[in-house]
Amino acid sequence: MKIRQAAIAGSRHISRSNILRGTLILTLAGFITRVIGFLYKIFLSKIMGAEWLGIYQLIFPVYSIAFTIYATGIQTSVSRLVAAEIGLKNHRNIGRIIRLGMLMSVCAASVLAILLYRFSDTVALRFLLEPRSASSLRIMAVVFPFCGITSCINGYYYGLKKAGIPASTQLLEQIIRVVSVYILAYMVGKGDHKVVCEMAVLGLVIGEIASSIYNFLSLFITKSPKTMIYPEPAQNAGMLERKEIVSRILHFSIPLSVNRLLINILHSIEAILIPAMLRRYGLGNAEALSTYGTLIGMSIPFIMFPTALINSLAVLLLPTVSEAQAMDNDTLIRKTSSASIKYSLIIGIFSTGVFLLFGRYLGITIFNSNEAGNYLVILSWLCPLIYLPITLGSIINGLGNANITFINSIIGAVAKILIIILVIPYKGISGYFISLLVGQLIITVMDSAYIIKNVRFYFDAVNSLLKPGIIVAMSGFLLERIYDYLRKITQIHQAVFLLSFCLLFCVVCMVLFIITDTISKSDFKQ
Repeated sequence: MKIRQAAIAGSRHISRSNILRGTLILTLAGFITRVIGFLYKIFLSKIMGAEWLGIYQLIFPVYSIAFTIYATGIQTSVSRLVAAEIGLKNHRNIGRIIRLGMLMSVCAASVLAILLYRFSDTVALRFLLEPRSASSLRIMAVVFPFCGITSCINGYYYGLKKAGIPASTQLLEQIIRVVSVYILAYMVGKGDHKVVCEMAVLGLVIGEIASSIYNFLSLFITKSPKTMIYPEPAQNAGMLERKEIVSRILHFSIPLSVNRLLINILHSIEAILIPAMLRRYGLGNAEALSTYGTLIGMSIPFIMFPTALINSLAVLLLPTVSEAQAMDNDTLIRKTSSASIKYSLIIGIFSTGVFLLFGRYLGITIFNSNEAGNYLVILSWLCPLIYLPITLGSIINGLGNANITFINSIIGAVAKILIIILVIPYKGISGYFISLLVGQLIITVMDSAYIIKNVRFYFDAVNSLLKPGIIVAMSGFLLERIYDYLRKITQIHQAVFLLSFCLLFCVVCMVLFIITDTISKSDFKQ
């Protein structure tokens, strides 16, 4: 009994410190990656134009579906199994888990790569409804096996709650991709939008291959779990047979992969339907693709920028909850869930303030697009509903109830698709915003209801909603007026001046959050 209590106490300390440190590492890498990504998107929008940027974005639903089949479920399974074995100190099982997971992922990825390469014309014509995307699909198919390797190794490190390698891998991939595309676009593209689009996809392949090699080599130079200090093993700890490991990976990954596959198919249908329904609204093909490219390629990346922090938190939250559940540590689950939900809401409220106040200026200054700026202002109100379900879903998956997130996501996605079909032909792009609001609201409410019932976490409404809302509103009201006055008389480059004010807004809000005790170190202590 004493050993068990010591194990739980040790688990609390290690898990809480690792999740905070790991979140910060992943967030820093994610922030740098997204900054590079923004510059990259600006570059692509200028050399491709909105129409070909829309065509480029169309291939990613296919990428997402394939990744879900060969990587998503297996990566999560590896992460969850490694975390559980670490909790029981079964070091010998960890090597087998990652090797078998990698083998399964690469085999599935290779089959999908061959199929996509062979039937790229059919996929482009029948599924994407855009024949010009076929050549890009063939190039993209090459990357699947390498993504499978990277995803499994990342799952291993997430299970250890060691975020350094995945973070550096992410950063390396982005840097190599951007540099490759920049060179290829000018050397090979030479103003041909179709060729530039293909070079952008080739840059994605080059970046993923380089990061896969780096990730694989990292296994031989990082510390083994045997050298780390963890709680005492459970009495029933033992060596797992290969068949048992494969069975456990399949037991968790198949339902999760099937669930996410169906969700990704629905999301892909949603993405493909947007330009199709815009054409029914009365837009021409080029105009519909341009609107889609502006929305998905310019405005949405801005809105999703804060998810660098939310995703980092969610990735490390799942193995932490899984490990705590394996050790029957309900207290750690409640405290971790409470803190994660609180900070997801604070980030959502803060992001709403940023995009509501500066969204229109960002669209005009960064992309030279009034349309992109208007979309940012409209989407700003949805930030809490976009960010919070990421955290809620990670908690539910960490508890081993992926079927719940599946059901909730399916209902939300189907609702979005129905609204897109029924409303966009009459309301135009406004119909998409209505669909996004309804879909995210459904998912958030259903996920919240499940967690409230099963986790019984403590929700601090004052520090999670009231104080952040007041601070963001007051700070934004003041800074927006100062900005509006100074931008008319300043000689500083408008983009630099605008981003400086966004940073100033962030600093002011952060200082006020600390002064008012809205955020506190106690959230990450026992």
